Amino acid sequence: MNIIIPPPLTLYVHLPWCERKCPYCDFNSHPLKTDLPASDYINGLIADLDAVEQAYSKHHFHAVFFGGGTPSLFEGDQIARLLERLDQHGWLDSQTEITLEANPGSAEADRFRRYHDCGVNRLSLGVQSFNNESLDVLGRIHNGEEAKEACRAISEAGFDNFNIDLMHGLPGQVTADALADLRAAFGFSPTHLSLYQLTIEPNTAFAANPPMLPDEEVLWNIRCAVQDLASQAGFEQYEVSAFARPGQRCRHNLNYWEFGDYIGIGAGAHSKLSLEGEVYRWSRPRHPREYLKTVAAGSAPDAGPPLAPAALRFEFLLNALRLKAGFPLHLFEQRTGLDWKEEKAFFEDAANDGLLRLDETRVQTTPLGWRFMDDLLERFLDQ
Repeated sequence: MNIIIPPPLTLYVHLPWCERKCPYCDFNSHPLKTDLPASDYINGLIADLDAVEQAYSKHHFHAVFFGGGTPSLFEGDQIARLLERLDQHGWLDSQTEITLEANPGSAEADRFRRYHDCGVNRLSLGVQSFNNESLDVLGRIHNGEEAKEACRAISEAGFDNFNIDLMHGLPGQVTADALADLRAAFGFSPTHLSLYQLTIEPNTAFAANPPMLPDEEVLWNIRCAVQDLASQAGFEQYEVSAFARPGQRCRHNLNYWEFGDYIGIGAGAHSKLSLEGEVYRWSRPRHPREYLKTVAAGSAPDAGPPLAPAALRFEFLLNALRLKAGFPLHLFEQRTGLDWKEEKAFFEDAANDGLLRLDETRVQTTPLGWRFMDDLLERFLDQ
């Protein structure tokens, strides 16, 4: 094996509460049944970060990402406490990208302004659709006009870098509906778009009671039309669902897809860290109550054994094959420690079937491979 070169490091902060669980959501999120325990949870996050800092060498964070749940349920001063802690201990600098996810139903201009003032420099707004019927089907708490108001509030708060999430392939949706949502998003001048196809995930309300989705041909036509329109509007597709203006790719997510390192703090958060030529993973308890008990006890995360070569290969590909440009062979070797010459045979069958494109320097997923991504990845999982 080659030597694993330590990659960039980012921080993921999981804020697990939401006002209502959406029927398609399989994230570790919990509907609020009482008042938000914001202060206690921020204390827990700081204790979690302290435990990580004591157990592992301190690094600089290339990006910070507040995800959920619905992070915009937290007030600006609560987010500021954690950012101040990071800044005081040297984890941040003026170039760190700091993203916070927000939902229109829990958003308003004054709160966005407070996020901006405390150091958040990028927002990601979970619109999903501007169409009221689609929003009802998706179980969202906002309507189309509230989504538009939230988009306007982002600019009014001073953000010049923000993402809009849109979902396509919805029950009863036709191509014109999906394109109408996308054109509406263009009107607010986002710098980034996340354009997801609705999928039915296990252990969700939709899995228990599946909605009637468009057939495969319609889904493919919608997906292609959405991607084409985004491209025509000047957004570069750099990942399966990610489209950005020049220079505005999401650093945190791009670090995931390039198999970089990340620390995760919060309920259910996962971490990946390259240490002394090996790659380690760990996670925190999923339920907020158990998580707070764990970090209150000062328990340092247990990295366990390093990832085996087969796991390294699969986890690298699980992320990197999603990238439009694929990945250079030197990145594969640097991030996994595996020798490409010994690994190439694993890829050749997929290339012969038209799912991958191989050359002397790079591996790239073909359009056919992107369409059948799950089938492509299963080949490497089996091996």
